Amino acid sequence: MHALYLLRHAKSSWTDDKLDDHDRPLSKRGRRDAEAMARHLAAKVGTLDLVLSSTAARTRATLAPLLERLKPRRILLDRDLYLAPGSALLERLRDTDEGIGTALLIGHNPGLHELALLLADPESPVDLPPLSDKFPTGALASFRFAPAWRRLKPHAATLMAYVTPRDLSDDRE
Repeated sequence: MHALYLLRHAKSSWTDDKLDDHDRPLSKRGRRDAEAMARHLAAKVGTLDLVLSSTAARTRATLAPLLERLKPRRILLDRDLYLAPGSALLERLRDTDEGIGTALLIGHNPGLHELALLLADPESPVDLPPLSDKFPTGALASFRFAPAWRRLKPHAATLMAYVTPRDLSDDRE
């Protein structure tokens, strides 16, 4: 059984409109939310075999507190994940080594939301918001699936949990 976690980057800052989108940092709220999600993931997951992350500043800043708590075995920063559509993200996941049991993908919308909807088995015990609604910054979708990574198909993963930073508001200081 494999575990896959899809995490949208935390809230970014728009204070410097001259910055390229790829270089936007996290806002103050985004840093708090990234910390809250890191605490949540550490409590639920324990350890990660692989983290795949976009190279954007906001995804790397979302990743930073996770590294302190989860100490993943392998971290791959991949420019191709930046603003990739859901179908491209699925193809990237299919290239994952079969020795990887637990993986986290940190990315962007709309691609990450598209991927979550693409993977989710309609019989899952948890629902995702439709594409017309929000998959907010800092949202985490947790999946389990049995087939090999290379055989991962649409609607073949069970959505086990869907959590947003707002859901963890009790964890915030």
